[in-house]
This record gives sequence, structure tokens and C-alpha cells, in this order.
Amino acid sequence: MSVIVLVGNKGGVGKTTLSLNLAAAFARNEPTVILDADPQGSALQWYANSEYGELLPPVFAAAADLDAQLADLQTRYRRIVIDCPPSVLAPQTHAALRAGDLALIPVQPSPLDLWAMVHLERALEQAREVNPGLAALLVISQLEARTTLSRLMPDALAELEIAVAATAVRRRAVYRASALEGRSVFHMGRRGAAAAAELDQLISEVITYDR
Repeated sequence: MSVIVLVGNKGGVGKTTLSLNLAAAFARNEPTVILDADPQGSALQWYANSEYGELLPPVFAAAADLDAQLADLQTRYRRIVIDCPPSVLAPQTHAALRAGDLALIPVQPSPLDLWAMVHLERALEQAREVNPGLAALLVISQLEARTTLSRLMPDALAELEIAVAATAVRRRAVYRASALEGRSVFHMGRRGAAAAAELDQLISEVITYDR
């Protein structure tokens, strides 16, 4: 089993979008499930409102007893993706980090996101006191390659003690369109081809953290 925890310390970084599409990517080849631990319930809404449920990984609400829920799910699923609240102070985030194999952290090219990293590093340290095997990987999200901040972001993140994915997730209209249509980018035909290729590259990095 691989438990991938999508975590961030502010909203608007593309955390849920990445959760849904990453899980959809894995689900093409492996039994995969999404746990929605965010009180906003965006992942649950995406699945409930979709007309393409047979193409998507199932989405369940994260239980109060997350360890017991994971123990049950691991008998049926190879990959479990947990979409956390946009706060490292939330109890749901703490529980997920204590149970996860990999914390995947989307971060936008912005000073606010960089400042939020201080609290996130502290949350990772606390989680590793009980889950020493927890790995972490930063993913530059909503990248706009022509902006100065986007160009400077890799160097800025290199100052942190967290690995940075070589693959960045670009700002693409198809991510929003697929969410509105209740699909993943892998089910958007030619419109989603570039985004799908991008996520496949990211997955090739993520699976190197498999236990």
C-alpha cells in the first residue's frame, strides 16, 4: 500500500485538483481510492456530481479513526490519496501525516507560499516523531513559466530541507474544465493531453518513494 497525503498551509494552491488527477492517473493501472479529509468536501462533491463515476477512483470521507479506515482500505486498494485541509494545524492533517508514506506538497510561485513553508516543515518534523518513514516532496503548482517568480521558485525552494519534484504542474485551463465536467484530465481527450503527460512525469517521481 502507498498512502499519499496532499498537504498545504493555504488554499488556492491546487491541492485538491492535484489529489483528484493524481488518483485518476494511478487508477488507470492500480486499485486507487481518494479520502477527502478537507471539511470543504470538494473531492466528495467532484465524485458525487460526476456523470463519469465509472472512470474515476472512488472518493470517501476520511473517518475520525483514520488508522482503522486505512487498515480496512489497504486490503482492497494499492494507492490511497488523502486530500487534507489547507492548514497544517488542522487535526485531520496531523492524523494523515502520521499515517502517510509520502507528503506531496503543492506550492505556488508566490512569496506567501514560501512563507507558509516554515509551518509546514515544523508539521513534518512533528509527524516524523511517530512516523519516521514519512517522505516529503514539494511540487511547484500553477506554474507560469514566463513570470519572474516562476523562474526563481526552484532556487528559492532549494533552500528548504524538502525535496523538490523536477516536474512542475503548469497553470492550465483544462484542470478547471475537467473539474467542472466531473472528469480528470485523463478523460478530456486532446484537450487534456499536455496535462496528462505532465502528471505521468510527476508519477514517475512519486513512485520512487514507494515502500
